[in-house]
Amino acid sequence: MARFSWILLLFSCMGSAPAINSRASVKNFVESTSNSENLGYPDHAVWGNLLGQYVDDEGNVNYKGFKESAVELDTYLKDLSEHIPDASWNRNEQLAFYINLYNAATIKLILDHYPVSSIKEIPSRWKKKWIPLGKDLVSLNYIEHEVLRKMGEPRIHFAINCASYSCPKLLNVPFTAQSMERLLSKTAVDFVNDKTRNNFSGGEAQLSKIFKWYKGDFTEQKPLLEYINTYLDNPVSKKAKIEYLDYDWSLNEAE
Repeated sequence: MARFSWILLLFSCMGSAPAINSRASVKNFVESTSNSENLGYPDHAVWGNLLGQYVDDEGNVNYKGFKESAVELDTYLKDLSEHIPDASWNRNEQLAFYINLYNAATIKLILDHYPVSSIKEIPSRWKKKWIPLGKDLVSLNYIEHEVLRKMGEPRIHFAINCASYSCPKLLNVPFTAQSMERLLSKTAVDFVNDKTRNNFSGGEAQLSKIFKWYKGDFTEQKPLLEYINTYLDNPVSKKAKIEYLDYDWSLNEAE
């Protein structure tokens, strides 16, 4: 009888708690419980409403108007800070989170120092750690170089905006997991074919300095001009002479 009771007790314990049989399992269990506070996703529709209201189709920003909605922008950034991606998020969900975070934080940076004629007037604009991300403060450089660039998607350089005219234009819709591939392709096509940012004539390729600064990101699988031809309406010769255009850091403000 005692043996029977012991067996019942054993099966009862097995059914009431997960078995942790290795050091790896313990690590996974701890990580899953420590990330439980990150369950759920931020509401990118809030950001979409702001973009639709204050950003035109050319990517120019009504910063004066945006400043009137600073509370809504702060609310969105707070929402992002409280819903940080974890291992359960897929790649597109993570891309959407960090692209939107970068762009929203850049807008806030400008609003906090407005009026300015260029983001370069702001001290430590990319290096300063001021963006809340959970319990940490991070910089724009961290989001771009330590997160987005390490995700192996070079088109992020056409999606994030540095509040300047020579940057890829800021879309007036938010990135989402569902729209990610479509919007990344759109930003790439728009940027490469934009004659104010790149010019292809006379056997030359006059390129944005983005292709110089981040050349390694674009050429992991093919030469630079071959990569560009993937999105260019009228492909340029692979032997075209490459020059880089001056970069206009003027604020991308709607007139």
